[in-house]
Amino acid sequence: MSITAERKQELITEHSRGTGDTGSPEVQVAILTERITNLTEHFKSHAKDNHSRRGLLMLVNKRRSLLDYLKGKDESRYTDLIAKLGLRK
Repeated sequence: MSITAERKQELITEHSRGTGDTGSPEVQVAILTERITNLTEHFKSHAKDNHSRRGLLMLVNKRRSLLDYLKGKDESRYTDLIAKLGLRK
């Protein structure tokens, strides 16, 4: 259900704004999106795993908060990020 260190590093290098950037909203949203995707796949075979479902809802809320922050801070970065990740809004 969690992502591997290699995949996490790929996401960081792909979405970072500079060298050593791991805390920007773009990187955090990309990592959360990967984790949400993995959990969504998990629920296709484990429909009654309600403890993990709670964790999924927390991840979705965290991602939404980061996206709202980014939209208020810099709307062009927000639109680029959601286009790159394929998110709805």
